[in-house]
Amino acid sequence: MNHFQYKDGELFCEDIPVAVIAQEVGTPFYLYSKATLTRHFQAFDSGFADIDHITCFAVKSCSNIAVLSLFSGLGGGADIVSGGELFRALQAGMDPRRIIYSGVGKGEEELRYGLKSGILLFNVESEQELLRLQKVAADMGVTAPIAFRVNPDVDPKTHAYISTGLAKNKFGIPIDEALELYVQAAEMEHIKVMGVSCHIGSQLTLISPFVEALRKVKAFVGRLAEKGIAINYIDLGGGVGITYDDEEPPHPQEYAKAIIEELGGLKATLILEPGRVIVGNAGIMVTEVQYTKTNRGGDKEKNFVVVDAGMNDLTRPSLYGAYHSIQPVQEKTTASQLVDIVGPICETGDFLAQDRVFPQVEQGDLLAVMSAGAYGFTMASNYNSRPRAAEVMVSGERFAVIRERETIESLIKGEAIPEFLEKK
Repeated sequence: MNHFQYKDGELFCEDIPVAVIAQEVGTPFYLYSKATLTRHFQAFDSGFADIDHITCFAVKSCSNIAVLSLFSGLGGGADIVSGGELFRALQAGMDPRRIIYSGVGKGEEELRYGLKSGILLFNVESEQELLRLQKVAADMGVTAPIAFRVNPDVDPKTHAYISTGLAKNKFGIPIDEALELYVQAAEMEHIKVMGVSCHIGSQLTLISPFVEALRKVKAFVGRLAEKGIAINYIDLGGGVGITYDDEEPPHPQEYAKAIIEELGGLKATLILEPGRVIVGNAGIMVTEVQYTKTNRGGDKEKNFVVVDAGMNDLTRPSLYGAYHSIQPVQEKTTASQLVDIVGPICETGDFLAQDRVFPQVEQGDLLAVMSAGAYGFTMASNYNSRPRAAEVMVSGERFAVIRERETIESLIKGEAIPEFLEKK
């Protein structure tokens, strides 16, 4: 459940009309509900209350420091994939001992930053990364805590671009090859083996792939024990899906029950990396209709609703063909028509919805793009030299801008015209 509901025909976020916020901050903007973020985090985390666990929010899904600060206050940690995300997590007040560092391409400075910050674990994804981490740790005179991210070759049955647990994906180390690396790492002076990590993909709507992956990880932990390598942490990643359209993902409590049952009596702290399942339906993007138009050719016609948010603001529809429900902020009783809802970007692929049955709207109407809290703003860009949108959080009857809208002046910050181009 989320806190975006109609009251007397007007869309509210918690106790504030969305239109009131739009009037003050302008459009487009991202809007998050604190009550929904809190409810979703606690609904997920509480399912594992009876076992040792850490809920490390996947920062890549929604990285605003206000959101991270909220989760930190609820006892959460962070799953990061870059030095920039580590900086955000620390600025938000995250305990570094509740931060895990994933990602296939960690640079030397990023590794050094993680070691200096005292994070809980590095999820190592290749032999070369292991060797680089050993060197950096040796140079610093410290020991690096690690898990290897093993690839269990489990089909998550999700979009190909967000599948990460198959042998053909770039992530992790094939589980059949990982034992040798664990043995190698255990003998390194500046490496401390702490865990096993596994993440098979995103937006999963079935529990069975998670259980299958965990079963393989448990068997692998047994093989490690035979080599005298003890495991303190099992990182099962994230990936539980949400409802965008007609999906029926498992409830977080069902997911937790299945995982705990499969985990059995394994003595290790469970690490979880939820992202979308917490923030996806806790945020929307609000945009204003700029124009409506109909293009005709022969006996065919195409209706367009042109809004001020484009693929640079929300790239998921263009990138994945992803579906987002779109609703008028003021409920409409007008007749419906088949339309494409498109943005101002100079690309045919710039759309938020295609061939959508939608009530007739007018110039100046506000639309809400639902389920935009995950991979919305974090994937935004300045394509077409468009300033990125504002971010706003609501708490009851109050709201605050948690990221100011970029200005056109900020677009060229850091750019310079060199002397050899100056006009004489």
